[in-house]
Amino acid sequence: MSINLPAVIDAYFKGDRRGDAQAIAACFTANAVVVDEGNTYAGRDAIRQWMANASTLYTYTVEPFAMARDDGRIIITSHLAGTFPGSPVDLRYIFELTDGMISKLEIVP
Repeated sequence: MSINLPAVIDAYFKGDRRGDAQAIAACFTANAVVVDEGNTYAGRDAIRQWMANASTLYTYTVEPFAMARDDGRIIITSHLAGTFPGSPVDLRYIFELTDGMISKLEIVP
């Protein structure tokens, strides 16, 4: 199933597929926040480091397959499979956008 993602979210997932932490960080506002696995990463440098660490620890694929909107947030459900504990899993990526960039991302089961 193909979904039409907003441009910045599409760029985020394309960067994730390539393991390109710099490209992912460029999708975020300067003071953006990511919440993942109980950890909070604030600012582009922390977000870049978070993704760089994830890309070196695990090999995985991510495939967005559903999109919903709720109270100004864009919720993308994606299938992840790889070398991480609990694989495969479907996760929800809850995006908040500001001026066409990601200002907050929360990743939850």
